[in-house]
Amino acid sequence: MKSEMKAVAAGEPIIELTGLTKKYGEQTAVNNLSLSIGKGEVFGLLGPNGAGKTTTILMMLGLTEPTGGSVKVCGLDPVREPLEVKRRVGYMPDDIGFYEDRTALDNLVFTARLNGIPAGEAQDEAHRLLERVGLADALTKKVGAFSRGMRQRLGIADVLIKRPEVIILDEPTLGIDPEGVRELLKLIEELSRKEGLTVLLSSHHLHQVQQICDRVGLFVKGRLIASGDIETLAAQLDDEGLITVELEASNWNEKLTDSLAGLDGVVEVRGPVFGKTSRASATAVLTCSRDLTAEAARAVIDSGAQLHAVNRKQYGLDDIYHRYFEGGDTNERKNVNR
Repeated sequence: MKSEMKAVAAGEPIIELTGLTKKYGEQTAVNNLSLSIGKGEVFGLLGPNGAGKTTTILMMLGLTEPTGGSVKVCGLDPVREPLEVKRRVGYMPDDIGFYEDRTALDNLVFTARLNGIPAGEAQDEAHRLLERVGLADALTKKVGAFSRGMRQRLGIADVLIKRPEVIILDEPTLGIDPEGVRELLKLIEELSRKEGLTVLLSSHHLHQVQQICDRVGLFVKGRLIASGDIETLAAQLDDEGLITVELEASNWNEKLTDSLAGLDGVVEVRGPVFGKTSRASATAVLTCSRDLTAEAARAVIDSGAQLHAVNRKQYGLDDIYHRYFEGGDTNERKNVNR
């Protein structure tokens, strides 16, 4: 078949959504979504439950048709070539199903055979993948006895055994303990970095997305309101152009507070706040119209106080996520797709 020979040209996105829209009657689940994801990229689709993330994934896989717009995955149109898309994309839903009375090995071999892999090769590949995901000791254990974390690991192996170019993971860490989450995220990151897989990770967990994703898209009420790397989103967040510098010093005195307040560009000085057990060390926060990190540190030293730490505030995904979600429609005009 011609579609089997299609390949994504160098530099072209492996996933490209253009004006993608999905309506159910009067309700709009996905609203005019445009997004490009490059080959080998780990992209995090971040948003609360009901934001439209899963509906977007289903349109990428050809499991539901768009109301408007277009989708290209691995150079293919999921509406016209759904089977080819499914051959080249591995999808792990938030609640993956297995044959509970069969072993992990049996389940993987079955998936491999369905994807046209010869029996002997399927056995070898299943053994390799079970070791890869940390389930080598459980390959003969029936899946019905697996913990949630073990099932998710088996789900990763089940996705990989079809040798996909893209893997899509919908809430992969849901219901897993913190250590299991850490190990699963490490595994997902390694798959991208070492094997060149493109990963689309859908989640509502902020820190998990921040740990492994190259770029993040914030999804609210069916709209992608912003996307970019963390620095890009942080720059968009700081729309007032103000910079925060935090200082920690001992032997703090009134002269130091006055010196900091008098620096050109300081808008506000908050503190100093002394430690609960001792007044020897104190912390102050400066709000500045420009980067005064070096000048503030010099002012501390010149005053005779001892500088322990100076830190320019970097917005994390928590700040970004909450700012965009609280900003609502205002921030929808600040889409920073890159």
